[in-house]
Amino acid sequence: MPLTSKGAATRQRIVEGAAEQIREHGVFAVRLEDVMARTATSKSQLFHYFPGGKDDLLLAVARHEAARVIEDQQPELGSLTTWDAWWRWRDKVIARYRAQGLNCPLHTALAQLGGATAATRAVTCELLAQWQRQLAAGIRHLQDDGAAAPGLDADREAAALMAGIQGGVLILMATGATAHLEAALDTGLARLRGETDREGGPGERGREDGPGDGRGAAAER
Repeated sequence: MPLTSKGAATRQRIVEGAAEQIREHGVFAVRLEDVMARTATSKSQLFHYFPGGKDDLLLAVARHEAARVIEDQQPELGSLTTWDAWWRWRDKVIARYRAQGLNCPLHTALAQLGGATAATRAVTCELLAQWQRQLAAGIRHLQDDGAAAPGLDADREAAALMAGIQGGVLILMATGATAHLEAALDTGLARLRGETDREGGPGERGREDGPGDGRGAAAER
């Protein structure tokens, strides 16, 4: 049966509380008792909404965190039709992960929940596929407009951008610095534009049709 508005709110509170608990302590250290205490819910309530117990709850958390990864990049991610839009997306990604610091839903969804069960791995795969599709669509739009290097494989370039972001985020979580994340994004975008300097790095022309220089607004903050 569909949930009432009150029931949906209670279920969402449990999911969000479990997600916070996992970010703080890791997925394998989380107990249902901890989630119940954190969300002020009883055992009967928890099993009412998650009959399968911890596995059902982890799957709901995986879906919640995966959705956050995409939602946090909107509306820019879904509207990558100009270079100005790509730079706004770039700055938003950096600002979001700088603000999140160690509390990173991407890390939870990929590094922890992604290997917990077959179901959560499926959620992670869908997250990556959805993210890559939107980046690839943006790349193809630029190529159709003659604003990106035409010979590049859009799907492969989108995959490389995602890998760079994830690597940069892991380094950010270890060091507190965004330099690697910024470098990954800036190098990837410079490649899309066909810009390389004589030493093989990102071009210095940068945002000819957007704000700031080739390093981006986030590098100036």
